[in-house]
Amino acid sequence: MKVLWAFLLAWFSVALGLAATSQKDKSHPDVFLVTIDTLRADHVHCYGYDRIRTPALDNLAHDGIRFTQAFTPSPITNSSHTSILTGLLPSSHGVTDFGVPLPTAHASWAELLHQQGYHTAAFIGAVILDSRALAPGLDRGFDFYDNFPQHSQTKSRWGRLERRGMDVVQRAEAWLSSRPQGPHFVWVHLYDPHDPYEPPAPYSQIYRDRLYDGEIAYADSALANFIAYLKKSGWYENSLIVVVGDHGEGLGEHHEDTHGIFLYDSTTHVPLIVKMPGRGERENRKVIDEQVRTTDILPTVLDVLKVPAPAKLDGESLKAYLTGEGMDTSPRIAFGETDYPLRFGWAPLRSVRTPQVKLIEAPRPELYDLSHDPGELTNQYEPWNESVKKFREMLAEVRSKAAAVSSDNKMGQATTSQETIDELKALGYLGRADVGSSTNVPEPSMLPDPKDKIEEQNLLHRAMMSEEDGRDAAAREALEKVLQLDARSYPALRQLGEIELRAGDYAKSAQHLKSALEAHPDDAVAELHEAQALEKTHDLPGARDALEASLKLEPGQADARLLLGQIYLGLQNFRVAEDQFSAALLLKPESVEGQLGLARAQMGQQSFTDAERELEALTSTQSGNAEVFELIAQAYSGLGKRAEALRAEARAKQLRTTTSHRKSEITTKE
Repeated sequence: MKVLWAFLLAWFSVALGLAATSQKDKSHPDVFLVTIDTLRADHVHCYGYDRIRTPALDNLAHDGIRFTQAFTPSPITNSSHTSILTGLLPSSHGVTDFGVPLPTAHASWAELLHQQGYHTAAFIGAVILDSRALAPGLDRGFDFYDNFPQHSQTKSRWGRLERRGMDVVQRAEAWLSSRPQGPHFVWVHLYDPHDPYEPPAPYSQIYRDRLYDGEIAYADSALANFIAYLKKSGWYENSLIVVVGDHGEGLGEHHEDTHGIFLYDSTTHVPLIVKMPGRGERENRKVIDEQVRTTDILPTVLDVLKVPAPAKLDGESLKAYLTGEGMDTSPRIAFGETDYPLRFGWAPLRSVRTPQVKLIEAPRPELYDLSHDPGELTNQYEPWNESVKKFREMLAEVRSKAAAVSSDNKMGQATTSQETIDELKALGYLGRADVGSSTNVPEPSMLPDPKDKIEEQNLLHRAMMSEEDGRDAAAREALEKVLQLDARSYPALRQLGEIELRAGDYAKSAQHLKSALEAHPDDAVAELHEAQALEKTHDLPGARDALEASLKLEPGQADARLLLGQIYLGLQNFRVAEDQFSAALLLKPESVEGQLGLARAQMGQQSFTDAERELEALTSTQSGNAEVFELIAQAYSGLGKRAEALRAEARAKQLRTTTSHRKSEITTKE
């Protein structure tokens, strides 16, 4: 009997422990956020679009809550995702531009859950969200943030700029499999619907006339793979899953091909689907038609998990809609903000949206009656309209709250490297340096209205994507069309100059870059490129002046100093050439070009001993470089070391002959 009682007591203790564990698991459900880039709500099947199949999204909506009227505050990936992860408007969190760090004062989703014992990881589909360069600070709170390789060896966009959705989810699944103990917060970012629209087979064939839809269908298949993994692993039922678009796509509506410039519903209306944890019986399946915002997502998650929320959030919890308890039906105002037009020298835009009316604040303001004009086609703006007055008061309040944030963020802006700017262009966005000083005006409303410039933006975007694909002729054609619309278009002139420089038409390149610099003389990179073109046309004084101007703007350019050293060698100014090569070697100590240039400058000043010492070190590390031995032969001759000079000359001749034979063999084989 005692044995029986002992057994029962032990069994009861285990049962209590299992129950406690089960209760703990339910109180700390796994959380999965899936953001699908550039996803319009009206191109998803469960949102009424019959020309596409999106079974994963449809099934998730069947298991959860679908919000039909969800809006993002920003049509740009960095800003929109930061709003999702912080519950703040862009003007509040300050990430209104690429490369701007998220201030530490703003807690992110990952930080808040990490403090609650969650294992956190993020898996991004494009370098645009890489936390080392274009999205600094977004990795805070993540145990693992799946950035891109810093120095990619591939020229393909896959792996260098973008990852296929299936690759992203498989990375997430591998991480989860290696950490089966929860709770987990995992963010999966699927970039596929973003242009260029290049879905893999079979979606490229099924949707060959609608490649944007094909990208969405492929992203949906990646989501299906991830959901199947969660079910197989036993995580699906007790998980909180949020799937949301970060912004939409213009697709030619309002003449906008892509996104970032306008604040119409085509780029701000996104799908939002939430599956609650522990809803096996699906009694919570529903459709919500009230207007909500992507800034509401974080407050909702924190509310569901009973995690204390930060004191300042622009969003509000949607839990009442999810549970049906204490539902607040008062309208939620959706604000919209885009500063991306500033990159082109055009006015930024702001918007205020209710379910019935929308104001877009621009140099030529717009007001739309959404009840009768959902396509936003008939502008009914009048300055005395009561809605206009009320909305402008709201915008003024948002601006006043954001003023301090803007001031603080300017102190912490990241320096955008040329490599990062090149990545932005490859993704179809202008870098900050592409605009120069055009935005430095006291009143942004004095800048051109983006409505008057959208065709230029479409052409510039087309040119950037064509150049990334190696189709310089198509890029050149688009840029020349831009110049027909605006002969002083700085981005077009600058890009044309770079294309012609690469093509070897140096005179034309220098001409375009000179015109660009007349409009914006504070672009160090454009000055460098102009110098490169002028040097090739043998205009050494012009190249010198351009390089001096470039280095005055950005002194730390090793390549500019190397070229300037070569220019001064050509101008027979050996002392200044030596200074420039020495400065370049401080920035790039291993530069062979710098070491050879320094030796040349020293010999030009008859400093043969210094040159000999510089070149002796290179004879071992550059034993196959004929130029090293040719130069040291000159140094030996200057020092009267005839035997050493002859040996060095013989070695240089041998290396030249060997190199020539190898080239001949390669040519013969080809």
